[in-house]
Amino acid sequence: MEYSKNFDKVKNYYNTIINGERLWNVARVRNAVVKGWITEEEYNEITGEDY
Repeated sequence: MEYSKNFDKVKNYYNTIINGERLWNVARVRNAVVKGWITEEEYNEITGEDY
């Protein structure tokens, strides 16, 4: 599978935990789909939730 240009960046932001909280929450990853940074399928892969 070929990923979007920003897939690795968004995944890293979502998976980075500082002081017990994610750098990017699910809402922010969802917004990345709205803005066209990643696809719905990539959202599912990153968060483990259906878009």
